[in-house]
Amino acid sequence: MRKKPDSPVRKAIMERRSIRQFTDAAVDRDLIMSALEAASWAPSGLNNQPWRFAVIWEPTIKEALAGLTRYAATIKSAGVLVAFFLDKDVSYDHTKDCQAIGASIQNFLLALHAMDLGAVWLGEILKNKDRVLEILQLPARLELMAVVAAGQPAHRNQSSHRQPVEELILLEK
Repeated sequence: MRKKPDSPVRKAIMERRSIRQFTDAAVDRDLIMSALEAASWAPSGLNNQPWRFAVIWEPTIKEALAGLTRYAATIKSAGVLVAFFLDKDVSYDHTKDCQAIGASIQNFLLALHAMDLGAVWLGEILKNKDRVLEILQLPARLELMAVVAAGQPAHRNQSSHRQPVEELILLEK
């Protein structure tokens, strides 16, 4: 199989890693807004754009959210948290809308990576999604999909591996 040359997008996909430790350096709001704009360009069924974002800079709110997950240290050290929500008022198919929000999160992570910021997609906090809504004082029409912790990476020595794609293909006719 002939391998195609790496594009900048493919390179970013292959190089991005989950960053769980951050420095104390401030995160530029404009960079986060730029990454959120990239997140908002994810595909969605009927272009319903079901994602909504809560951007959390406030240390006391981060502290409260940290108490809802075993990843408390990551949340507390992050320069910013972005909670991704499904807006049920614009949802037309829950599965498709969850997939769209996953694509939105991936766009956000890749945009942050391209700006030399680090981030990690936290899903374990979903066990307390109702408490997250309470802490953030958001309406019940929103369903928490993930929290992304972002900031200046403390280091970039993460490694990863993937199974060969040939082992993942179930059927090819």
